[in-house]
Amino acid sequence: MRPIDMHCDTVLKLMEDKDNLGLYENDLGVDVKKLRKANSLVQFFALWVDLKSERDPIDICLEMMDKFYLELDKNLQYIKIATKYEDIINNDKEGKISAILTIEEGGALKGELYNLRNYYRLGVRGITLTWNNVNEIGYPNTKEEYRDKGLTDFGRQVVYEMNKLGMLIDVSHLSDQGFYDVSTESKKPFIASHSNSRKMKNHLRNLTDDMIRTLSESGGVMGICFERDFLGDSKHARVDDMIRHIKHIKNIGGIDVIAIGSDFDGCNPNGEIENIGEIEKLIQALRDNGFSEDEIDKIFYRNALRVIRDVL
Repeated sequence: MRPIDMHCDTVLKLMEDKDNLGLYENDLGVDVKKLRKANSLVQFFALWVDLKSERDPIDICLEMMDKFYLELDKNLQYIKIATKYEDIINNDKEGKISAILTIEEGGALKGELYNLRNYYRLGVRGITLTWNNVNEIGYPNTKEEYRDKGLTDFGRQVVYEMNKLGMLIDVSHLSDQGFYDVSTESKKPFIASHSNSRKMKNHLRNLTDDMIRTLSESGGVMGICFERDFLGDSKHARVDDMIRHIKHIKNIGGIDVIAIGSDFDGCNPNGEIENIGEIEKLIQALRDNGFSEDEIDKIFYRNALRVIRDVL
């Protein structure tokens, strides 16, 4: 089993304690040692930008990107950047984990396509179109009043340009209408990197059954998120709730739409799976619940790898 985790906020945590935390070993949800223990194939690393910060979002993004690359340089024998499908295959042959760089907040573009192209040149291969704030692209799913508000004209341009460049369009955090606008505008599969089922847990961050079907029909995937508030009513992120969501999503959209998007280092702590090194707990739970090895392979890496191949 070679996990692909489509979302973590580890770079942010490394930035918060630059002098003491590194990527090789730390007390966070993701580090090289834990990734190796999990036998990980790919880890997505998000650069999270808060538009409410007084700092320029591009400055924030570039500073985090520098930290990301500095940490990769320190750990080159274990982990290496991947900007396309072939990089993942080659890195794996070299015994290295692949790191895919993403941005969580389309406001980091500041309403300019040239910023999108420049991020691409710097190695970014996916963008979560919104976080929790309104930006030039569209509206977040934080408020009911945003539910029916979709992409702006600039947002549609971004979708077109990301298709053209070969970048993963991520609709986690995007409003419901924004989701449907992406499904109409995008000519390539898109992803919800860290979202669960709204039927199983009524939270705006999760996808409705119709959205799950639409995502599946596009050839895209959704990453099961380990955030407790998107899973159930427990104070902890329970594996049983993850299984409940996975079973429902499989029934609605089929096994090919399910992937992993842990949100480690961005979600509430104290889950039953505390870090990426404990991902075997979910694998075993899937086996115990009657999922075949082929289905587990699809959930853990083959579905996400297919989308990476098709888009990047």
